[in-house]
Amino acid sequence: MNLTTITPAALPVSLIGLGCVTLGREIDEPASFALLDHALARGVRLFDTASAYGGGASESILGRWLASRRPSGITIATKILPPYDRIDIRASLERLGVDQIDLLYLHQWHDSVPAAGPVLDELLHSGRVRALGLSNVTLEHLQAAGPRFSVVQNNHNLAVSDVSDALREHCAARGVAIVTYSPLGAGFLTGKHQQGVQSGSRFDLVPAHQDVYFHSDSYRRLATLEAVSARTGHSQAHLALAWALHQPGIASVLVGGRTPAHLDQAFAGLDLDDPALFAELSA
Repeated sequence: MNLTTITPAALPVSLIGLGCVTLGREIDEPASFALLDHALARGVRLFDTASAYGGGASESILGRWLASRRPSGITIATKILPPYDRIDIRASLERLGVDQIDLLYLHQWHDSVPAAGPVLDELLHSGRVRALGLSNVTLEHLQAAGPRFSVVQNNHNLAVSDVSDALREHCAARGVAIVTYSPLGAGFLTGKHQQGVQSGSRFDLVPAHQDVYFHSDSYRRLATLEAVSARTGHSQAHLALAWALHQPGIASVLVGGRTPAHLDQAFAGLDLDDPALFAELSA
């Protein structure tokens, strides 16, 4: 699996990263440890959580795993919510059990981002944070935020994409890494919700996800995916993951899950590299 680094802090990241939103919310601690162990064994080097995931449960479980396993050569990313004029990362540091956060994202855009510059610079200069990122933002947001951000993390899959060509070109020109998430559209692209939201799924636990995916454009793209799947014999999940993992200019694709098998699905997607097929899926 491809490994790269995010500058200027030279953070190691793998093409497949582990999204830790399920930890403590959809799976308990033993299941979380099994998933984390499997990810590390398979070469995953980016572990992504947030203060909002499970009300802090994800950070806490990840922190106990870090203390137990003491892995090296990995990047731990977390996110904080606005407003950003009074940033306090002490709770995240405590839950993660670390003195330094490798990659700190502002979880969503807020008008307080530009004014937060001095506080963010202090976090960098003090060593409590190695690199800064923005999540769920547009190109205009990134331009307004200033040059201190070295990573953008946005939703990007066959059904819904917040990674425009203009954003990709801007980031490439300025050395800003792009990390994407939800390659399966929170399960939408598997087609399992066609007859209604599945109990216990992401769309059930976080109903706001339904507004993101349950609309005509997404259903049109899902129909294309279904047709290509039926013709080629590749499952919808396999095709969707392969498409996301072979997009140009992407440093890492975050994959979530409840079991090691869910992560293995993503690794299988690395083996399918068919530009003509991907172009058909994107049409």
